[in-house]
Amino acid sequence: MNRNLSQCGIAAGVCAFACAFASGASAAESIAASPPAAAQVLQPVPAFLSGAGQQEQRIHCEAVGDDVLAHQSGKYAGSEMISGFVLNLLSQWQLPNGATAVAQGALSVAQNAANQMSAQVKTYAQVIDPTQGTNAGGTTTQTSGANPSATATGGQSVSVNGVSQITQVAGNGNAGSNAATIAWDNNAQPVASVPGAGANQSSASASNASGNIKAGISFGSNGVNVTLQTPAGIATQNIVPGTAQQAGAIAQLLQVAGNNQQVANQLQLSLQTQQMTSQMIRQTGVLQALRNLH
Repeated sequence: MNRNLSQCGIAAGVCAFACAFASGASAAESIAASPPAAAQVLQPVPAFLSGAGQQEQRIHCEAVGDDVLAHQSGKYAGSEMISGFVLNLLSQWQLPNGATAVAQGALSVAQNAANQMSAQVKTYAQVIDPTQGTNAGGTTTQTSGANPSATATGGQSVSVNGVSQITQVAGNGNAGSNAATIAWDNNAQPVASVPGAGANQSSASASNASGNIKAGISFGSNGVNVTLQTPAGIATQNIVPGTAQQAGAIAQLLQVAGNNQQVANQLQLSLQTQQMTSQMIRQTGVLQALRNLH
């Protein structure tokens, strides 16, 4: 991986995908102190299905013909108006025995006057497991809070264009959250502070001595991937750039099969726009008017 991240292929993909959020957008999904689960095997239920009956009564859509749309004009946030962005990612997991896993990264992309893009990236991963300092056998099912008889599966197979957040829990006393924010912010720092991170390192990973707790993060031309793996489940964040055949996607997933776990996925994307002179604004207005003359 070179410093420009393969001419910022991931940067262009993230920018094009994020343009759909013209006014900024945020999403969050969380669990807190879950009551005893009725079933120990959980399958994902799409959020939009939970209130489908009520929405059908409140929303009415009417089709508009091409003869009407042909005379309409409007403005939107296109990928050409984005000059750069700052992406911050953080996933962390704390087990009841004191073990923790953290994966964190930041990616900054900027465009200069010659329309050339440059990127800076920082990555960091750490696993701390105090139980393995005194117990060669590693963490046990009891101390880690994991429950081998409980399973939470199916979330990895869900494919969504846009932003998806899935939380699957089989256990008691768990606290977790998926949080994603996409907004315009021209004052965002070029590369956010990531304690202990290596500059311009596109990936980082860590694990405990027995290998049953892992943390990893990677930036590449095929997207961004963050993964935490523990005896009690997994936490992932993935960004897939858009292509000509498929729209881009941001996915956050929590799977907990245990008790008293604390998990969090956090994503923040700050988009930066080009500074336009008054002359450029007039030229853009004239161009849009000419395009509407058919």
